[in-house]
Parts: sequence; C-alpha cells; structure tokens
Amino acid sequence: MKLSTLIVLAATISWSQVKLTQAPDRIRIEIDGKHFSDYIISADAAKPYLHPIRTAGGKQVSRSFPMDLVEGEKRDHPHHRGLWFSHGDINGWDFWGNEKSQKGAGKGKGEIKVVKVKELKNGKKSGSVSILQDWIDGSGKRLISESRTMTFYPDSAGVRSFDFDITLTAIEECVFGDTKEGVFALRLARALEEESTGTMTTAEGAEKEKNVWGKRSPWVDYSGTLDGEKLGVTILDHPTNPRHPSYWHSRAYGLFAANIFGVHDFTKDKNATLGNATLKTGETFRFRYRVILHPGDVKSFDVPQEWKKFAALK
Repeated sequence: MKLSTLIVLAATISWSQVKLTQAPDRIRIEIDGKHFSDYIISADAAKPYLHPIRTAGGKQVSRSFPMDLVEGEKRDHPHHRGLWFSHGDINGWDFWGNEKSQKGAGKGKGEIKVVKVKELKNGKKSGSVSILQDWIDGSGKRLISESRTMTFYPDSAGVRSFDFDITLTAIEECVFGDTKEGVFALRLARALEEESTGTMTTAEGAEKEKNVWGKRSPWVDYSGTLDGEKLGVTILDHPTNPRHPSYWHSRAYGLFAANIFGVHDFTKDKNATLGNATLKTGETFRFRYRVILHPGDVKSFDVPQEWKKFAALK
C-alpha cells in the first residue's frame, strides 16, 4: 500500500470520532475532525451553555448574540445563550433570566456553577462529558446539586445528534415554581425563526407558534432554510422524564424550549401554583433529552422513527 494511501486512511480514522478537550473556560467538542460546539464553563457565566451549535455541514443553527454581535440578529433576551438548562423560579430565585445586566424575579437571581468535570470520553461511536454543577441562590446558598452527562455522536448521512442526561438533587427542599421561563432551551439563528423561514411542528402534526406554544408533545421539530439549505432541529423528550410529555415554550422569534413547570402560563389557568413541583431534601428529578440537527424538513426527515429509538433507551 502506498504511503499516501496510508496517510489518508490514518486521517480518516482520526476524524471518524468524537473528541472533547478541556480548557479553563470551556470544553471543546469536535465531531469527525470539525468543531461542533463549546460547553462554556467560564467562572463569570451565570449558567453553563453550549455555543455555537453547528450542523454536520458547518452551518450555525444557534443565535450568536450575546456572545458575538452579528449584523441583522435580534439582540433581545441576553440570557438566551446557545443551548442551556435552567429555570426561572426555584424557591423564588431566578436561574433563567439571571444575567448580571438583568433584574431578577422574586428574591433575585441565582447562578449555576460547574463544580467539577468528572470525566471526558473520546471515541469512534460517541464522546461524552460528565459534570457536577451547583445551583446557588443569591445569598450564596447551594440549593441543587446537578449531575449532567452530555453524549455526542458522529455524523451520519448529514445528521448530527447529541444527548443530555441531567439529574437534579435537592440539597434542601426546593419548590420549582409555575412559570413559562424554563427549562431545556435553544435560541435559534435568525433565519430559522418562524418570523423568517422556520416552522414548528409537534408529534401530533400541529404547526406554528399559535398551535405549539403551551401544548404538550413528546417532540417538536423547528425547520427552515439557512444559507440556502433546508434543515431542522428536533428536541425529543424522553418518556421517563417527569410529567412527560413536556409542554413547549417555543416562540416564533426563535426560542425553542421544553418546560414541564409552566402549567398555569400555558393553560391560562388562574391558579398560579398549578405547575409547582417540590423536591424534598435528597430527592431527585431526572431529565433526558436528545437534540437532532438534520437536513430537510420534518416531512422529509423521519422524526417518529428517531423518537422510537430514543424512547427505547432505558
């Protein structure tokens, strides 16, 4: 075999994997030799988040603001950073709209801080990072210990997917208040907004914000055209998640979020505590989600089949 052939094979082997690299302020994720995203764990971040989020073809589906300023992008909601998991009311503290530049709700703002990066795994079939994080209220008290594992998979036929497995353990009794401001969320690029080319679709076939926002579904797809390419983002809510199927706090301006707690907001019920959930000391909530970046729209990509595969995971 020629040396040039060996070099090409070696390069192919080295790229056909998921590689994670830790730096002081982030964890870099590369898929098949290409930068996919960074998990930002900087000490000055109000909460950790993934940014940017790129397709297998390299297109960025997440909004750049406030991390980067891009002409034509909206500059609202500075707490909508890439892809994140938080909630707007825990014992009255706001872990959602918690940027330093914002006025917090209730008692004020909380923060989510990385305590320890427990394990990084690289591999051909997947790569993962396991992290321990604390949810800290405005007085400096630890309310929740979060154990999170994020698993990333190599590209397959232009499809890129990654999983979240999040366990929240109450350090003291915690009440998750009924508010639409939560929890597992992605802010999409301007071109994918429904106000541009995008369309939200539920598992039941409902379309557009007026038929998706505040409704329950095991998955929602948000597809549009980005730089001339039809593509979409799907979020799957695992059937073992609390209160499955999730309600969806998904907006025409590009917010794409699963939220089980905002019941009175979503149903327009006058009982403002309808969606409250309490974790007693030592009790846990476990949340699992899969995010899929796919070519085409919800009609050309078989989301129901992807849902079946994810739902089958024990």
